[in-house]
Amino acid sequence: MKLGIVGLPNVGKSTLFNSLTMAGAEAANYPFCTIDPNIGIVAVPDERLKLLGDFSHSKKVTPATIEFVDIAGLVKGASKGEGLGNQFLANIRECDAIVHVVRCFEDSNVIHVEGTIDPKRDIETIELELIFADLEVLERRISKIGKAARAGADKNARKEYELLLAIKKQLEDGKPAISLKFPEEEDEAFKESLELLTDKPVIYAANVSDADLADDGQSNAYVQAVRAIAAEHGSEVFVISAQIEQEISELSDDEKKEFLTDLGIEKSGLEKLIAASYHLLGLQSFLTTGEDETRAWTIPIGCKAPKAAGKIHTDFERGFIKAEVINYKELLDAGSYAAARDKGLIRIEGKDYVIRNGDVVLFRFNV
Repeated sequence: MKLGIVGLPNVGKSTLFNSLTMAGAEAANYPFCTIDPNIGIVAVPDERLKLLGDFSHSKKVTPATIEFVDIAGLVKGASKGEGLGNQFLANIRECDAIVHVVRCFEDSNVIHVEGTIDPKRDIETIELELIFADLEVLERRISKIGKAARAGADKNARKEYELLLAIKKQLEDGKPAISLKFPEEEDEAFKESLELLTDKPVIYAANVSDADLADDGQSNAYVQAVRAIAAEHGSEVFVISAQIEQEISELSDDEKKEFLTDLGIEKSGLEKLIAASYHLLGLQSFLTTGEDETRAWTIPIGCKAPKAAGKIHTDFERGFIKAEVINYKELLDAGSYAAARDKGLIRIEGKDYVIRNGDVVLFRFNV
């Protein structure tokens, strides 16, 4: 999974990126300090892996990962070259979703590019710049294919031209591409292939002061404004204090738990973001375990066994025979694979089996 982090300058983007990835990106109290996009890869915390790794005496434990891309803060007019322009937006076109960091705290020591705190205005500013950037992409493509489409001889060109015009109108009406749904699957697939920024799901990160963290921003009017916008767009929201995240990122796991408990917080920002990402993108993990390796594999909810097998290796999907499946808790409770077999807990599943979150799977295949 790959997530692109966007937002205005000085909203806490790079601080959040640093705390999530420990990558040490520059974070300063002035606009445009993130000259180059910062990229960091983070392991997805999963307590099931340690338990299964110990169970199987695995030599290696490999978690699922998330790649974060942090680009320069965008400002009004970025798509027309203001600030650093939209030159870095290309770096997030391949992302699965966008994390939009929104400032929801007052601090006279941290400059706001607009002079005041207003999440609704800030969100609209970024969304408008993403729309403008997408329009630029569409206009180039329309110009390229327009002549062949208008000639009428190439039916495929004509169809693509019509789809491009429909998406362009959607954006010109101020609506993101993701809200335009085509009835035909191939038309929807074409839209997705354009990798438009506004066709990506959005997760809003409401960045608050540590005082607003314990009640999850319930008493913060700025957070409520972000939640209202997210509900309207069908997006996810999580409340975070980028400053607190930076502090706990330097602690050990035990110290981190104690620190969060003292603050009255159940989950870290990373855990909240991962939960929001998996929910928004409809993802889950299945597990494999053995003496060599215990590993988590991220797949879409509803994924069938052969497709899941292909996540490990294409040969597994091509030559799929069957899958031996057991829930990880049942396997741990049984104490061994042999005991689980004796109790009839390991199921033999075929090509139509839909993998469930927490399944431990052994694939049988023949190529």
